[in-house]
Amino acid sequence: MQASCVMAACSDEAVLAATQRWLERAVIGLNLCPFAKAVHTKKQIHYAISHATAAPELLDELRGELIGLAQAEPSVRDTTLWILPHQFPEFLEFNTFCAQGERVLVALDLVGVLQIASFHPGFQFAGTLPDDITNCTNRAPYPMLHLLRESSMDRAVAAYPQAETIYQKNIETLQALGPAGWAALGVGTAEEPPS
Repeated sequence: MQASCVMAACSDEAVLAATQRWLERAVIGLNLCPFAKAVHTKKQIHYAISHATAAPELLDELRGELIGLAQAEPSVRDTTLWILPHQFPEFLEFNTFCAQGERVLVALDLVGVLQIASFHPGFQFAGTLPDDITNCTNRAPYPMLHLLRESSMDRAVAAYPQAETIYQKNIETLQALGPAGWAALGVGTAEEPPS
């Protein structure tokens, strides 16, 4: 697992650069999400970096980001990457926070309008070992929540042939790449120089 800014000071610029490098090299470069390239190219991704230090502040920020996305014009802001470089070095603690985030979505009555996907440097799917390469589909340089519009996802899935096969293709891509190939992408945190 890679270090996060919890253990080292990182500037917002370094966090943003590492996040965009991960998006371009891993998510788009490996085609892990075939829908990411379009919103990236059109500059419709809103990047928000949290400096909150306590759970109540984080949940308030999440509320603001969810409301902001719901109210924004999709052509300007279609999706949000909310990055938490100073929080949750441990995946299980982050996973607990994600459950709280889902409750915020429910409280705002935005279920069916928005959804939340989670990424973490130590992401681990249930039933896998920590070093299983398939965990890398949800590994990012920092803990982050991806806030998505349901309507945009529905349109993207309808336009993509056999969208239900994406998960299996991702597993095959990562297994073929292997740990050395993943490391060679240089998509770690800001403190780690890109390769």
